[in-house]
Amino acid sequence: MAALGQNLTINSERLWDSLMDMAKIGPGVAGGNNRQTLTDEDGEGRALFQSWCEAAGCTMGLDQMGNMFARREGSDPDALPVYVGSHLDTQPTGGKYDGVLGVLGGLEVLRSLNDMNIKTKHPIVVTNFTNEEGTRYAPAMLSSGVFAGIHTQDWAYDREDADGKKFGDELSRIGWRGDEEVGARKMHAFFELHIEQGPILEADEKDIGVVTHGQGLSWTQVTVTGKDAHTGSTPMPMRRNAGLAMARMLEAVDEIAWRNAPHAVGAAGHIDVYPNSRNVIPGKVAFTVDFRSPELEVIEDMELNFREQAQDIADAMGVTVEFEKVGGFDPVKFDDTCVTAVRNAADRLGYSHIDLISGAGHDACWINRVAPTAMVMCPCVDGLSHNEAEEISPDWAAAGTNVLFHAVVETAEIVE
Repeated sequence: MAALGQNLTINSERLWDSLMDMAKIGPGVAGGNNRQTLTDEDGEGRALFQSWCEAAGCTMGLDQMGNMFARREGSDPDALPVYVGSHLDTQPTGGKYDGVLGVLGGLEVLRSLNDMNIKTKHPIVVTNFTNEEGTRYAPAMLSSGVFAGIHTQDWAYDREDADGKKFGDELSRIGWRGDEEVGARKMHAFFELHIEQGPILEADEKDIGVVTHGQGLSWTQVTVTGKDAHTGSTPMPMRRNAGLAMARMLEAVDEIAWRNAPHAVGAAGHIDVYPNSRNVIPGKVAFTVDFRSPELEVIEDMELNFREQAQDIADAMGVTVEFEKVGGFDPVKFDDTCVTAVRNAADRLGYSHIDLISGAGHDACWINRVAPTAMVMCPCVDGLSHNEAEEISPDWAAAGTNVLFHAVVETAEIVE
């Protein structure tokens, strides 16, 4: 196998131009993007991506969930392909790089191999997974989840958006429902490049995050029931204030997370208060507790501690509390060989790097169930993502894609 050297680098200007061209499709209102899954804009972005892939000499595969697979052939027809990619869909007020960098970075790997006339033993396939964001159709990472056998295709097709439109119907409407069986493809390895979506790399002035794990998470719906009462005429000792009970429970969530820091986190996201009137003591509240950690035992311990503390609070305040587990997934440990390929690539290219645990879910977290997988991360300004102000620099994009390039090519094996 030919040695990989520092002279093997991608065309950073072409990569940046591709990112900016894709960002013209589904523009947001504040400089970002609104290219939600299975919208007309999603279809337009897919078409542009396909045209670029075909111009690079790739063949395009399409499965029944709309997952796209652009293939560059290898020298060995029996060798399993090395896959690389992410997603092109965005949040309603999304940025230009979340997911998109991973797809177009993968395309740039193929373009650069073409420029250098480099052949690999294994084919390389660039993937665009459908509906990673989960903003229009819940849950997130829906199509990679079907690919990995987490969800059934029929269940995914029946997901409805806020207007009652089904996933399967909208996939057919925009013309991107393929015939290929979902999950039939076998992978030699999978690599995903992504912006960090957090502040660590920028704060530590590091070029690259070598992602070793993905956090697991647990979502528990908590319902506290007290008694509606007038805020002015109800004596303090006679109140059964569900809102105050929730406040004390949220303090417990924060305390439990701090106790398990630095890698564990916890907060309440969605909160409903009833009747939500300015002169009525809340008689009922419902909120979702989100605990995350790279260790399953820690998540389970945080869940148990919270339930015990919340029950004690409820008993002391004369309210009732109910718990319902409404979602979650186990922590992810990425493949040691693939992670080492990423770390070696950063060393070879002279980029500063640190190991990272991803706090967000990614398609790689599901694909890790069916193939050796790793992730590469680059910084984003102030750690901001899922926001139209999301920003990265051309140098950060180039560094992440160069590391991706070397890790993928090393895994795919250069043919002399």
